Amino acid sequence: MILPFFLLLLVTGLLLSWRRRRGAGAAMTLVALAWLFIAGCGPLTGLLLDRLQSGFPPDVAAWGHRNAIVLLGAGTVRTGVGVIEPSLYANGRILEAAQLYRSCKATGAVCKVEVSGGDAMKLKKAEADVYAVTLDRLGVPRDDLILESRSLNTFQNAQFSRPLLMSFGADKVVLVSSAVHLKRSLLYFAHFGIPAEPVRGDYVTARYDWLPSSENIFFADFALHEYIGVARYHLYNAMGWNVARQPEIPLTGQTPA
Repeated sequence: MILPFFLLLLVTGLLLSWRRRRGAGAAMTLVALAWLFIAGCGPLTGLLLDRLQSGFPPDVAAWGHRNAIVLLGAGTVRTGVGVIEPSLYANGRILEAAQLYRSCKATGAVCKVEVSGGDAMKLKKAEADVYAVTLDRLGVPRDDLILESRSLNTFQNAQFSRPLLMSFGADKVVLVSSAVHLKRSLLYFAHFGIPAEPVRGDYVTARYDWLPSSENIFFADFALHEYIGVARYHLYNAMGWNVARQPEIPLTGQTPA
């Protein structure tokens, strides 16, 4: 989004200059360059990231009696030898979920990790199934995994997690994702009546420099995607395009009858 908007402004400036509107063309070109430098050098990226990621801790305040740690998928990749693995962006979340699981089990409570993610990458294997292998290697036994392998986006993560959490009868739900993704995720989970405590699996910052960097532009795009997702959610609600909001699930620690 950063580069397309820069190119749009730049082309507009060049067209204005070509049409002999040199003043307007030069102004538009300067705006395009300012946009690229503000995002690529860090100020805009830092502002966008800070507003998204603030307030999300790296740990849980207290555990309940029956705990569900919901791990949101972040994609998969097929390696050069054909093995399907979690993407780079998923590793922090997976590690955090495993650490939370061990912390939860140390209290003697009932602890499950629900992995939510289908085959969004079209690799013929759901994210939930791929992540389960890594979690097992990190010490989360298969008996304590709940796999939700249908969802293809964050909204569906929440939608398809609801019946699984109700069936388990959790009295505490912990939502694990990237800090930049949690604000939108919490909004969607609340829509489906899931009161969740957010825990960040990773945290990213802007890199301030005199020249634009592709890293800053990438993270600015990532952040803008989240802001647009939040705005789209509210628009869809206003237009009646989202499925109806669901009542809050009872986090009683007892499996519903």
